[in-house]
Amino acid sequence: MKIQFLLLFLLLQTLRSDAQINCNVYKWAGDTTCFRACKIYETASHTRQGSRFSQMLYDSVIALCPSFDMAYMEKAVPYLKRGDFVTWRIWIDRAVALNPKEQLGYRGWCRYQFLRDYAGALADLEALEKIKQPNIGYSVNGDYHLMIAKALCYKGLGQKEKAIRTIETQLATPSYEPGYYDYLHLAVLKIETGDLQEAIRILEKQKTLSADFAETYYYLAMAYKQSDQRPKMLENLALAQKLYQEGRHRTDPYDNPDDRIYREDIEKALTEW
Repeated sequence: MKIQFLLLFLLLQTLRSDAQINCNVYKWAGDTTCFRACKIYETASHTRQGSRFSQMLYDSVIALCPSFDMAYMEKAVPYLKRGDFVTWRIWIDRAVALNPKEQLGYRGWCRYQFLRDYAGALADLEALEKIKQPNIGYSVNGDYHLMIAKALCYKGLGQKEKAIRTIETQLATPSYEPGYYDYLHLAVLKIETGDLQEAIRILEKQKTLSADFAETYYYLAMAYKQSDQRPKMLENLALAQKLYQEGRHRTDPYDNPDDRIYREDIEKALTEW
């Protein structure tokens, strides 16, 4: 029995890396009950998220195999999207208790993204660092490495220099490919801490990742504005305005991303000079 359990544990750790579950690992370990639960989980994943039928299927998974952490996580998601954070925490906390290595990053990211619970998110991400090295992984939407999310939490707590160091350390990590917004956030931090020339240099790098995003040019304009370079400020504001009108700016269906801009920001900058 101990050998079967060890086999199941090792296989699950390997196969969870891409967020997919191979139900056969339960069959190979001789756990027919959790195998049946896993097949129900597969069915549930193809139903309408948050529907009564979907939630009932996840309940069935949990009833059959109480250690199936992904069922708790999936059951939690609709509550998060509806803004019922109390119920979300009940279910996601159970998932984390069962499998902290795979679920802490998700909970930490959601605490940052949806709740702006910077201290709570940091606690989760720091706990994850202790058990998952050298790479703690990415946000559930794939946009951010969780070390960048950690930096944004520091910023949210007013620790801007620490946020800068965290992003710079991640960017210097061998084989790390910069995320779509990494340079943008770093540049904004540089502007906010008065390092304008470095902000401009970083935003020029950001162009290689998101040259068609209004935010890139808006923050370039802000750096030039604070450097008293009016022509370059106006040039970049005009580009930001054009891109914004074309709908090419940061957006998210569930929250307002950090360093996102709005039409009013551009118009205000144009009238204030």
